[in-house]
Order: sequence, then structure tokens, then C-alpha cells
Amino acid sequence: MTRRLFGTLCGLVFLVNFGRVAFAPLVPEFQQTLGLSPAAVGSVTTLVWVGTAVPRIPVGYLLTRVRRERVVVGTGVALTLAAAFTATADSLLALQAGSLAVGLAGGGYFVTAVPLIGALYPGQTGRMVGIHGTASQVAAVVAPTAALYAVAQLGDWRLLFWTMAAAAAATTLGLLVVFRSREEPVGAAPQRDFGVAVRRWRIVLAGLGLVVAAGFVWQGTFNFYVSYLLSKEIPASTANGLLTLTFAFGIPAFWVSGRLADRLPNVPLLLGINTAFVVGILGLTLVDSVLGVAVVSALLGFAVHMLFPAVDTYMLSTLPPTGRASAYAVFSGSALLLEASGSGVVGALREYGVPFAVAYQWLGLGVGVLTAAVALLYLAGRVPTPGGWPESEAVVGDD
Repeated sequence: MTRRLFGTLCGLVFLVNFGRVAFAPLVPEFQQTLGLSPAAVGSVTTLVWVGTAVPRIPVGYLLTRVRRERVVVGTGVALTLAAAFTATADSLLALQAGSLAVGLAGGGYFVTAVPLIGALYPGQTGRMVGIHGTASQVAAVVAPTAALYAVAQLGDWRLLFWTMAAAAAATTLGLLVVFRSREEPVGAAPQRDFGVAVRRWRIVLAGLGLVVAAGFVWQGTFNFYVSYLLSKEIPASTANGLLTLTFAFGIPAFWVSGRLADRLPNVPLLLGINTAFVVGILGLTLVDSVLGVAVVSALLGFAVHMLFPAVDTYMLSTLPPTGRASAYAVFSGSALLLEASGSGVVGALREYGVPFAVAYQWLGLGVGVLTAAVALLYLAGRVPTPGGWPESEAVVGDD
């Protein structure tokens, strides 16, 4: 039964991430069919990611009142309705509402499902979070091709969202059936104390220190990746292919990272991943040939996607069982909100005349400095490590 539940969650996370990624490659179609300006259609792709960040902390509070099984089913229902609504959009406002709704459903899903997986597999958290992330990353690679196929072969981008709505409905129904078939719910009743994140602020702050800087720079990198490669006189088709390569290397990265997170001390692993990311960012500014950029793109994509399952494993292993889901939601929501401004910062630097290479060198060195600072704190014993809960909390079932 646990395997069926996990398999269904992997199916739902595929659809969640597929929905978030599908908007960007459809920008030209939105412009043509709805007569939108570039600025207007840009707001559509922005809103889906804003929606992903906004609900995380509120959903964390909801998890102190409602069982997470019900919340995760609710996110599946929300995704179904959001995709169906998007498929019927006939104006900019409707399309904006649809993209925001898809993002909201996804944001709610991630902060509910990841702690749920930790409760299902307490001894294999890293491995299973990694597999779950792999399913999500496959969607990120598949979505652009599927979107272009829907337009080129089927002639209507709306069919893509109708198909997604139908798949989400079927997957959510399957999830509900699995939950009802279980003899017992996953974990104990919801812990009604939302203050765990405040009391465990050192853990939350450590998690943020290990992921936010790299995530911030990554947001400012992949959104301008093609533009930067064009400035290196790499053809547009090749530049798009190299961006796809960067995301494709995220698939094995999630898989490998999850397994390493179960076997290695989490903090040194995360420090090593951050260091590899810095090497990738700085390397990107030093190579100009297609082959060189391809090698660096593979390293960069592998490093940054290794970061996410590793930090999730660290947080789930380090936060005490009581209130874990709500505290993880606070961490996740805070991290995404801080990371989201990376593109804006890079865009602002470009407007002030700072070359891409210089901007990325500054940002990469910033990640390196923060990583070194966290490493020194770790060596001094000031960074929380997994399993250090008081006995009174360790014996209470997972929240």
C-alpha cells in the first residue's frame, strides 16, 4: 500500500511541475491567439511561480489543523480545476488567473507531500525524496516538447491543459482511493502548534543558508541562459539545446543526491554541492566554445538539482517530528520567496550596464563566501545536525 501511495504521489508531482513549466514554451501561442503584448504575456509566466511561493506558509498553518492526506488530495483537486480553467481562458485576465491557480496548487502540493514522504520512509528519506524529485524533473524536461507538439500537431494549446486536467483528476482519484484503503492514517493527528519554526529558528536559518544563495543565483541564471549564450555568439537553437541539457542533467542529479543524502552527513554534502555550483557558475563565465559551455552546463545543472533533495532530507531529518510539516512549510516558503528575486537582480544589473559575465562572477563569489561562512560555523559546531531532538519530542509520532 505504501508503494502504491508513493507511486501515485510521483504521478501527481509530475503533473504539478508539468503545469508550472508548460506556460513558458507557449508564450508565442498566447500572444497570437489572445493578441497579447510581450509584457502582458510575461506576467502570465511570472504569476505561475509567484503562485508556487505564496501558499507555502499558509498551507503550513493549515497542516496544524487538517490531516495532510486531506490537504494533498485537495491540492490535486485544485490542480485539476486550475488546468481546466486555463484551458478555457479567452482573455489576459483569465490566463493570468489560470497560471496563478496552477502555481498555487503546486506550492501547496510540495509543502504537503515532501514531509508526507518523510513520514512514509523515515529510514530512506533521501532516496525517496530523490525519486520523487526525479519524477518532477522529468516533467520539466518533457513539458516544452509536449507543449510544442500540442501546437504543431494538434493545433491547439488548450488541449494540453485539458489533457493535464483529466490526468490530474484521475491521479487525485487514485490518491483518494489509496488513502481510504489504508488501515491507519500516515502519522499522528496534526500538531496544533505553529510555533515550531520559531523555536527551531536555527534549523530553518541553517537550511536557508545552505540553499537560498545558490537558488537565488540559479533563478538569475536559467531565466537569462539563452540571452547570455547569444552574447557569446552561440546560435539560438544551440543555446536552447544547452538550456535543455542543463535541465536534463537534473534527472540523474535528483536520483544520485537522494541516495547520497541517506549515506553521507547532510551538511558536508550540501557544502560540497554548493561548491560545485560555484565552480559551474564561474566556469560558465570563462568558456566560450559550444563544447566548453556544454560541459559547464552539465555540471551546473547536475550541481543545482542535487541541492534540492539534499536540503529537503536535511530539513526533514533535523526538524523534530512534532510540528515538522509546518516548520518545513515555513522554510520552503521563505526559501522560494528569497530565491525568486534572483532574476530581478540580474535584470537590474544588466540595465545598469553590468555585463552578464561580471554579474555572474559577483554572484558566484557571493555564494562561495556564504558557503565558506557556513562551513566555518559547521566546524565550530554551530550548525544543527540531524537527530538532535529532545527525547520527549523524538518519541512522539510524526505530525
